[in-house]
Amino acid sequence: MGRWEPNSHGRLQRAALELYAEHGFEATTAAQIAARAGLSERTFYRHFADKREVLFGGTDALAARLVAAVAGAPASEGVTVVARRAAVAAAEFIGAAPREMVRDRRDVIATSPELRERDLAKVALVATALAAALAERGASEALALVAADVVVSVLRVGLDQWLASPASSLPQAVRAVWDEVRPSLG
Repeated sequence: MGRWEPNSHGRLQRAALELYAEHGFEATTAAQIAARAGLSERTFYRHFADKREVLFGGTDALAARLVAAVAGAPASEGVTVVARRAAVAAAEFIGAAPREMVRDRRDVIATSPELRERDLAKVALVATALAAALAERGASEALALVAADVVVSVLRVGLDQWLASPASSLPQAVRAVWDEVRPSLG
């Protein structure tokens, strides 16, 4: 094993997703992930607190991206326009990862009740951060919470459509879903 190779974080993520797909999440160890990536187990733990964080480690960065999109929106924009802006910013963040990795992550999470539960908890944290940012802009608590939930739902549907149709980008898919549901939002 060499002393240093670039992109240890990404190599560990790819190795983990491969092993989770081959052997299942529960049966895969951090040591196996590190070995597959050509790295030490110690390096694994420098990048991730545990093997679940390979799947969920980007949650804080995603929440920060949403909050920044809301904070950076012009004051004249209403909640619906700002929420759409946040949804597209999240799609740009998620869509920057290779489509195969996003698909593999989704598929691994779907195989485990524990991972599905953790995914729901992480999504709730993102929605809470978004709702707080919207409320800080002056939206009522109810409107902020509902708008955040709409953003999460649009992202989920857009993600599924993007993974099913390789012709679009994730931001395009999210914009299309938003534009479809927008008339119903009032």
